[in-house]
Amino acid sequence: MPAPEITPAHPFEPRAASGHVNLMVDTMIANMRPEDLRAVMRTLLATHSPALASAFTEIARARLAQVDARASSSAPLFTRTSPSNLSKPAPGLTDALTRARALYGAGMGFASLALLTAVVRATRGRQWDPEGDMVNALAMIDADITQAIQSSKEEMDAGRVPDLSAAHAVAGELSEALRGCVPDVEGWGGEFPFERAVASLDHWKF
Repeated sequence: MPAPEITPAHPFEPRAASGHVNLMVDTMIANMRPEDLRAVMRTLLATHSPALASAFTEIARARLAQVDARASSSAPLFTRTSPSNLSKPAPGLTDALTRARALYGAGMGFASLALLTAVVRATRGRQWDPEGDMVNALAMIDADITQAIQSSKEEMDAGRVPDLSAAHAVAGELSEALRGCVPDVEGWGGEFPFERAVASLDHWKF
């Protein structure tokens, strides 16, 4: 029986200037299941000094900036069902929320708010089943915006926001998108889905 194929480390992956990853460790990283790798990373960060976690998030921010994780995608976020014309989440929404969570989790709150603002705007003009998957998706978006606002506060407190006017613009666009949804949803008798996000934004003074 042939030996199982082993995925090698990518030969063109950039290395840190101060050293390199051991070949065996690199092979393990390339071949571990994602859930196992996440468990290893969580244990490593939880059992070592806070300096390690800080270094980890700093490297993560550099990587996310390098690959431009905030870039928008052309994939639809929501789709309409026939014949009801009610909306439901599309696969593009999962990708957008995944990227937003990576950004605000790494301390790039304002970048994630720009993505989430686009998601909120995409709900305009849509109707949905009050008991369907769309409601659950909107509740997740509401929670994500709240978390992204907290991340943005921490980003400012840490002095990582070089352009305050741009930061104010991002927050203003989010506020406009959220408040624009209120009459839109009320117009068809729906329930506004972003109450927590609006409350978090109202209590955010900077």
